[in-house]
Amino acid sequence: MPGLETRRLVLRRWRDSDREPFHRMNSDPRVMEFFPACLSRQESDALMARAEAHFEDHGFGPFAAEFRATGELAGFIGVMVPRFEAYFTPCVEIGWRLGFPYWNQGLATEGAAALMQMAFGELGIGELVSFTVPANLRSRRVMEKLGMTYDGEFDHPRLPEGHSLRRHVLYRKPAN
Repeated sequence: MPGLETRRLVLRRWRDSDREPFHRMNSDPRVMEFFPACLSRQESDALMARAEAHFEDHGFGPFAAEFRATGELAGFIGVMVPRFEAYFTPCVEIGWRLGFPYWNQGLATEGAAALMQMAFGELGIGELVSFTVPANLRSRRVMEKLGMTYDGEFDHPRLPEGHSLRRHVLYRKPAN
C-alpha cells in the first residue's frame, strides 16, 4: 500500500532507520503516559514489526509519520484491526502516537484526517473507531476534530481488573 502526504507529513511504510527514533519515542514517559509502560528497545522493535505485518495481512496499517521539514520520524498514524475482542469488534481503529517534540502542532489531526479520507475512499472501510483512556484529553480532542462521536466506555480486555488504565472511551465515525 502506498503512503500519502499532507502539507507537513509523509505517511509511509517503516524502514530499519526508524528503529532508534521509534524506540526513543516509545521510551519517553510523556508519550507513554496513557499506556501501561514505556517500551524497551526489543518491545519497540516488535511493535514496528507488527505494524509492517499488519500491512501484509490487511493491506493497510500504522504508517510511519515523517516530518517533511526535517525528514525525522515524528511517530505513527494509522488504521489497524485491534487484536482483542470487545462489544464493538471486529472493527478498524484509527490511531496515532507522536513524539513529544511534535505535540500541539495539529500534526495528529492533519495526518489522521488524510488517512481517514483514504480509509473511507480507496480502502472502502465503512466505519472507524478510536479509543483511549478518559484522561487522555489530547487524543480525545483529535478524535473530536476528526468528527468522531463519543460512543461510551469499555474496559480494555488486555488490561487486568483494577488497572488504572483499564477504562477506555470509544469514539466512532461512519463513512459519509
